[in-house]
Amino acid sequence: MMLSTHWLKHFKRTLCVAMSSITLLSTAVFADGDWPEKEELKLGFIKLTDMAPLAIAYEKGYFEDEGLYVTLEAQANWKVLLDRVIDGQLDGAHMLAGQPLGATIGFGTQSHIVTAFSMDLNGNGITVSNDIWAQMKQHIPHENGKPVHPIKADALKPVVDSYIAQGKPFNMGMVFPVSTHNYELRYWLAAGNIHPGFYAPHKGDISGQIDAQALLSVTPPPQMPATMEAGTIYGYCVGEPWNQQAVFKGIGVPVITDYEIWKDNPEKVFGVSKEWADKNPNTHKRLVKALIRAAMWLDANDNANRPEAVKILAKPQYVGADADVIANSMTGTFEYEKGDKRPVPDFNVFFRYYATYPYYSDAIWYLTQMRRWGQISEQKPDEWYFDVAEKVYRPDIYAQAAQDLIEEGLASADGFPDFASEDGFRAPQTHFIDNITYNGKAPNAYLEKFSIGLKGEQTL
Repeated sequence: MMLSTHWLKHFKRTLCVAMSSITLLSTAVFADGDWPEKEELKLGFIKLTDMAPLAIAYEKGYFEDEGLYVTLEAQANWKVLLDRVIDGQLDGAHMLAGQPLGATIGFGTQSHIVTAFSMDLNGNGITVSNDIWAQMKQHIPHENGKPVHPIKADALKPVVDSYIAQGKPFNMGMVFPVSTHNYELRYWLAAGNIHPGFYAPHKGDISGQIDAQALLSVTPPPQMPATMEAGTIYGYCVGEPWNQQAVFKGIGVPVITDYEIWKDNPEKVFGVSKEWADKNPNTHKRLVKALIRAAMWLDANDNANRPEAVKILAKPQYVGADADVIANSMTGTFEYEKGDKRPVPDFNVFFRYYATYPYYSDAIWYLTQMRRWGQISEQKPDEWYFDVAEKVYRPDIYAQAAQDLIEEGLASADGFPDFASEDGFRAPQTHFIDNITYNGKAPNAYLEKFSIGLKGEQTL
């Protein structure tokens, strides 16, 4: 007799509860004192391919292996998602890396959010409309009939200057004020001597457009292509599949990926409230374990599982985009101009290069960009950056989860940092489009290197 998946899950859940009441579950699954405090969980996400660890952990049964019965729920936008984590409607969520930091320091909604899991590296791109691309192309060197990559914002500078000369605003979209996309777009523009504008929260101005030459505004990711097609914005920075969607629809051209702006940059995190984490430490650890296993599966055997992952993500309850669009980047390639598909094997990284480890230095980079663009109004000492990073990023919880997986034979120690010697800081990173080196142990010295942006005692 065929049994429905729903019935099987209900049966498994009932059996698990019954067995737990007489403490007969295997100690390999539930060690003494390691029971999940909360088993029924609702987790939020935005419809982007980098929510993949959540979908895979659900589809492959990794959550249930940890005694967790999870409902995944797509959210309307990043603000709604964060608010629902704060008020407890969601137990946790796929978040922009800047969201836990911004909330904890009080930029926007004030709430202490923590993360013990980094969801991925890379995964974003910057797309411009066909008209803007036509104007940029004449300023880009070509080789064998194709543009030479990476394409710097220097090629966009004359176009922006032309708009300014005509008294026309040059509008671009990003997904949220504390999003990676906002900071990557600003970084790319500023490296091409285009000022993306300042925030001044102490003056009540959170538009981010003070002194701007390119005016950046918020657009939810799935709406980016249509907003550009309507002419409201001339380009945008967003995660996949919404850059490739512009290519498939023939309305725009992705000019650069974030891998080319900052190689192997941290992108999303899994966030929970500090209150929830304190109340549910075992549940939290078990969530991280399931997500680590999902990330391992996504990168296993040189991305051999990605075609299957694409089919899963294409389901309407997850990303809901055409599988061919998702596959264009998830399977190790990226299409720029229509027909110009190039290999980018690390466009999406979920486990390689210690991608899932929550490095303090990753947190500090985001904080430096908040300071650079005025979201942090005044100079802060280096120690402040370190303190905030330690409040929000929890490598200690991650290490516990990873160690459990190693002891259970589900993961190999060589896939993780050496926890005994790890201090939470990556070695100085050099692969930025402007060739500026980032050292997370010296945030103020890093800010001094930029010609555009606040530094030292400067304020607005």
